Amino acid sequence: MPAPPGYAVAASGAWFDEEDNRRLPAGEAHAWEPGTNQTLCGLSLHRSQLLRFPHVAWPDVRPESGGAADRIQRVCPRCTAGATRGRDRGRPWTRRAPRP
Repeated sequence: MPAPPGYAVAASGAWFDEEDNRRLPAGEAHAWEPGTNQTLCGLSLHRSQLLRFPHVAWPDVRPESGGAADRIQRVCPRCTAGATRGRDRGRPWTRRAPRP
């Protein structure tokens, strides 16, 4: 199964949902780009002992989403800011008179 586009989840714990028959994140959640060894806020996955969840998309761990957020206790604010820093808005500024 290929990794979903965008950011996945790395968390400090895991639990098994018997209804969906899959492993879901628990504890503190961080945004993680599959293929890298660090979270969006700069934590090393190995040194921080974070578990990878490539099948869970980052928006699914937000408390208002329901979904995989059942046992998430804390969502990293730095990862949240980095994952939503204007990817949909484009540039918030325009260069008016660039230097030659």
